Amino acid sequence: MERTLVMVKPDAVRRKQVGEVIRRFETAGLTIRALKMVCLDRRDAEGFYQVHRERPFFASFTQFMSSGPTVAMVLEGPEAISRVRQLMGATDPARAEPGTIRRDLATSIEQNVVHGSDSPESATYEIPYFFSALELCPYEREPN
Repeated sequence: MERTLVMVKPDAVRRKQVGEVIRRFETAGLTIRALKMVCLDRRDAEGFYQVHRERPFFASFTQFMSSGPTVAMVLEGPEAISRVRQLMGATDPARAEPGTIRRDLATSIEQNVVHGSDSPESATYEIPYFFSALELCPYEREPN
């Protein structure tokens, strides 16, 4: 089993899309191991996205990510990282496949509803940024 971090970004929280995003992941068979709403300040957002520090969008993006609450969650399942990324769709919603979260719900490349870890290494860094080991809850899902 693989774990990944997913964040429902401030734009989607403001537009009441949290439930729809979670529904899509659960319907796809992924299991929620942890879930909470967090409010990142600018420093938190800069720390989380530090790998993008040299990119031209870093300042505006960290401002956006600290503009309101996000919903952070840990999802688990076989090949969870690649499955989440497929369900999310391309970063640019205009280029995302029909039926993906970003194609269906996002309004722009920056305000694109959801973040997901892009590799096992990223997940290893990102999950403990938001969750302690005690917050990762084991339980059995009922079959679909």
